[in-house]
Amino acid sequence: MSVFQFTVRTSAHTQMLDITAQVRKAIADSGVQNGLCVVYVPHTTAAVTVNENADPDVQTDFMKELNKIVPWEDGYYHAEGNSAAHLKASMMGFSETLIVDAGKPILGTWQGIYFLEYDGPRTRKVCVKVMEG
Repeated sequence: MSVFQFTVRTSAHTQMLDITAQVRKAIADSGVQNGLCVVYVPHTTAAVTVNENADPDVQTDFMKELNKIVPWEDGYYHAEGNSAAHLKASMMGFSETLIVDAGKPILGTWQGIYFLEYDGPRTRKVCVKVMEG
């Protein structure tokens, strides 16, 4: 039960990238047929979530509305100037736990797994742990 890792390269300041295929591959490579899969983002200005993957406008709307809730400029004190990215990442969360059945993650018909960038562009890491159970 090792940790699988893959790299994500973002091309924009804020971005939502579908990582479902990479997570499916990590599950397949693990050989686990039934259990749990934890997807973890080891960064303080990025996150992971499960959301709709059928209509790309959902991703656009998601990031647009989150930018309204937590604007980039808002008189923050953090010297690096990326407080909004830290806030958004903590709000969304750094991990997702998925149920694995028959060697695949259980996802709804329209669901995908997304990496959320809030301080890009950057090269990031995603960790996947698949456990029998």
